[in-house]
Amino acid sequence: MSNQRLWDISPPVHEGAPVFPGDTPYRQRWAATIAPGCPVNVSEISLSPHVGAHADAPLHYDPAGAPIGEVALAPFLGRCRVIHAIERGPLIEWAHIAHALDDLPPRVLVRTYRRAPVERWDGALAAYAPATIERLAALGVTLVGIDTASIDPADSKTLDSHQVIRRLGLRVLENLVLDEVPEGDYELIALPLKLVSADASPVRAVLRELNPESP
Repeated sequence: MSNQRLWDISPPVHEGAPVFPGDTPYRQRWAATIAPGCPVNVSEISLSPHVGAHADAPLHYDPAGAPIGEVALAPFLGRCRVIHAIERGPLIEWAHIAHALDDLPPRVLVRTYRRAPVERWDGALAAYAPATIERLAALGVTLVGIDTASIDPADSKTLDSHQVIRRLGLRVLENLVLDEVPEGDYELIALPLKLVSADASPVRAVLRELNPESP
């Protein structure tokens, strides 16, 4: 049995969990409860696929883009690097992450918060500068992640960083919780659900300590 440490980097999802203003919040009701004649509890939930840690589909920012159920899983599974750029917003510039780019794996997650605001919406969230994503892609990065609700500023109407992702065919994870994760390399596991027509999917994002025997 493996003794590799795991970090759960997903925020809690519950009624009252923060969502982008105007987005559908998480709601749950009980369709059935254990009682005489009913042996199970069964719940019914409604939510935006952008609640909690989630993977955006190309359909989210491109009317002709693929839904999340058609997106390949490989980018969401494998070696990644966590880089700290804490309180360096509003945009994560190249200079903020340049200290941690040697021998870069194909997945990069950036921590911007000292303590992620998992119980409230943060309209002043930090985002990626589009040029930072461009340069990461040039180094072979295929997935970028962040511990805020968006890779673009909350008030952006042009979604410049999402458009870089679209143009270069990258994948994105948002709303991660990296508070307890030191800078360094890990194995990322953050698979989206096979929602065949959705613009995003919740993920249970975890990081696993790398096996010292792995290449």
